[in-house]
Amino acid sequence: MAEDLKVRYSDKDLAEFKALIEEKIVKAKSDLELLRSSYMNDGNNGTDDTSPTFKAFEEGSQTMSKEANTQLAIRQEKFIRDLKNALLRIENKTYGICRVTGKLINKDRLKLVPHATLSIEAKNMQK
Repeated sequence: MAEDLKVRYSDKDLAEFKALIEEKIVKAKSDLELLRSSYMNDGNNGTDDTSPTFKAFEEGSQTMSKEANTQLAIRQEKFIRDLKNALLRIENKTYGICRVTGKLINKDRLKLVPHATLSIEAKNMQK
């Protein structure tokens, strides 16, 4: 049987992807904690430079940085959710199957984007 005709990835392949995804989840959760602690101002702000101009600039950049960190945290939470959904697809043995074409998603693509649900072919059709 030709490689591209098989219906799903082998259990061995799925186990490799599962290990990769679990590793990414651990890192993503760690990154999320860093983001959360930075926008909750857990760190010491110090008073090294207390000139009024510097202070105004500093407060403005803190607000921007809080908003940016909140956005990053939201994206990170979605990334973790997508990775967990990929683990469910591994359990169901539907991982790596394009939801549009029904064909297997290229292994290299899955290694780069392990939560992908679309093949490059399907992704290009969306444009």
